[in-house]
Amino acid sequence: MKNSIVPGLVAVLLLSPALGAVAHEGKAGQGAMHASTGQASTPSTLIDGVVKKLDKAGGKLTVSHGPLPNGMPAMTMSFKVKEAAWLDKVTESSRISFASETIDGAMTIVRLELR
Repeated sequence: MKNSIVPGLVAVLLLSPALGAVAHEGKAGQGAMHASTGQASTPSTLIDGVVKKLDKAGGKLTVSHGPLPNGMPAMTMSFKVKEAAWLDKVTESSRISFASETIDGAMTIVRLELR
Protein backbone atom coordinates (compact mmCIF):
# COMPACT_ATOMS: atom_id res chain seq x y z
CA MET A 1 0.00 0.00 0.00
CA LYS A 2 2.83 2.37 0.85
CA ASN A 3 4.35 1.83 -2.61
CA SER A 4 1.09 2.73 -4.42
CA ILE A 5 0.61 6.02 -2.55
CA VAL A 6 4.12 7.36 -3.08
CA PRO A 7 4.11 7.27 -6.92
CA GLY A 8 0.67 8.94 -6.95
CA LEU A 9 1.86 11.63 -4.55
CA VAL A 10 5.03 12.17 -6.60
CA ALA A 11 2.96 12.50 -9.77
CA VAL A 12 0.67 15.08 -8.14
CA LEU A 13 3.64 17.09 -6.87
CA LEU A 14 5.37 17.00 -10.23
CA LEU A 15 2.25 18.04 -12.14
CA SER A 16 1.25 20.83 -9.74
CA PRO A 17 3.74 23.41 -11.09
CA ALA A 18 2.79 22.51 -14.66
CA LEU A 19 -0.89 22.89 -13.88
CA GLY A 20 -0.19 26.21 -12.21
CA ALA A 21 1.70 27.39 -15.28
CA VAL A 22 -1.18 26.37 -17.56
CA ALA A 23 -3.67 28.19 -15.30
CA HIS A 24 -1.43 31.28 -15.26
CA GLU A 25 -0.92 31.13 -19.02
CA GLY A 26 -4.69 30.95 -19.52
CA LYS A 27 -5.17 34.06 -17.42
CA ALA A 28 -2.45 35.89 -19.34
CA GLY A 29 -4.05 34.86 -22.60
CA GLN A 30 -7.40 36.18 -21.42
CA GLY A 31 -5.81 39.47 -20.40
CA ALA A 32 -4.09 39.77 -23.73
CA MET A 33 -7.36 39.10 -25.54
CA HIS A 34 -9.11 41.71 -23.45
CA ALA A 35 -6.37 44.23 -24.14
CA SER A 36 -6.50 43.65 -27.88
CA THR A 37 -10.23 44.30 -27.98
CA GLY A 38 -10.18 47.03 -25.38
CA GLN A 39 -10.22 50.73 -25.84
CA ALA A 40 -7.69 52.66 -27.82
CA SER A 41 -8.63 55.71 -25.83
CA THR A 42 -11.31 56.47 -23.34
CA PRO A 43 -14.32 58.36 -24.67
CA SER A 44 -13.38 61.34 -22.47
CA THR A 45 -9.89 61.59 -24.01
CA LEU A 46 -10.19 63.70 -27.14
CA ILE A 47 -7.44 63.72 -29.75
CA ASP A 48 -7.03 66.55 -32.26
CA GLY A 49 -6.99 65.65 -35.92
CA VAL A 50 -7.63 66.78 -39.47
CA VAL A 51 -9.91 64.84 -41.83
CA LYS A 52 -7.95 63.84 -44.92
CA LYS A 53 -10.52 61.65 -46.66
CA LEU A 54 -14.20 60.66 -46.36
CA ASP A 55 -15.45 57.20 -47.29
CA LYS A 56 -19.22 57.37 -46.82
CA ALA A 57 -19.81 54.00 -48.50
CA GLY A 58 -17.30 52.32 -46.17
CA GLY A 59 -18.31 54.32 -43.09
CA LYS A 60 -14.74 55.57 -42.58
CA LEU A 61 -12.72 58.71 -42.07
CA THR A 62 -9.02 59.02 -42.77
CA VAL A 63 -7.59 61.31 -40.10
CA SER A 64 -4.19 62.84 -39.51
CA HIS A 65 -3.91 62.81 -35.72
CA GLY A 66 -1.60 63.31 -32.80
CA PRO A 67 -0.43 60.51 -30.48
CA LEU A 68 -3.18 58.28 -29.08
CA PRO A 69 -3.42 57.36 -25.39
CA ASN A 70 -2.75 53.69 -26.25
CA GLY A 71 0.79 54.61 -27.31
CA MET A 72 0.13 54.83 -31.05
CA PRO A 73 2.25 57.65 -32.46
CA ALA A 74 0.99 60.56 -34.54
CA MET A 75 0.08 59.42 -38.06
CA THR A 76 -2.59 59.45 -40.75
CA MET A 77 -4.91 56.46 -40.61
CA SER A 78 -8.41 55.29 -41.42
CA PHE A 79 -11.04 54.90 -38.69
CA LYS A 80 -14.53 53.46 -38.84
CA VAL A 81 -17.15 55.79 -37.39
CA LYS A 82 -19.71 54.77 -34.80
CA GLU A 83 -22.41 57.02 -36.28
CA ALA A 84 -22.70 57.23 -40.08
CA ALA A 85 -24.41 60.65 -39.73
CA TRP A 86 -21.07 62.11 -38.62
CA LEU A 87 -19.81 61.67 -42.18
CA ASP A 88 -22.36 64.29 -43.30
CA LYS A 89 -21.04 66.82 -40.76
CA VAL A 90 -17.39 66.83 -41.79
CA THR A 91 -15.52 67.58 -44.99
CA GLU A 92 -11.97 66.94 -46.10
CA SER A 93 -9.74 69.32 -44.14
CA SER A 94 -12.23 69.61 -41.23
CA ARG A 95 -10.45 70.03 -37.91
CA ILE A 96 -11.88 67.59 -35.39
CA SER A 97 -11.42 66.28 -31.89
CA PHE A 98 -12.26 62.62 -31.44
CA ALA A 99 -12.09 59.61 -29.17
CA SER A 100 -11.60 56.10 -30.49
CA GLU A 101 -11.97 52.53 -29.32
CA THR A 102 -11.13 49.21 -30.88
CA ILE A 103 -14.48 47.62 -31.76
CA ASP A 104 -14.56 44.20 -33.41
CA GLY A 105 -10.87 44.59 -34.20
CA ALA A 106 -11.23 47.94 -35.97
CA MET A 107 -10.22 51.37 -34.71
CA THR A 108 -13.52 53.23 -34.45
CA ILE A 109 -14.30 56.87 -33.71
CA VAL A 110 -16.85 56.79 -30.89
CA ARG A 111 -16.99 60.52 -30.19
CA LEU A 112 -16.51 63.33 -32.69
CA GLU A 113 -16.51 67.11 -32.29
CA LEU A 114 -15.80 69.80 -34.87
CA ARG A 115 -13.21 72.35 -33.73
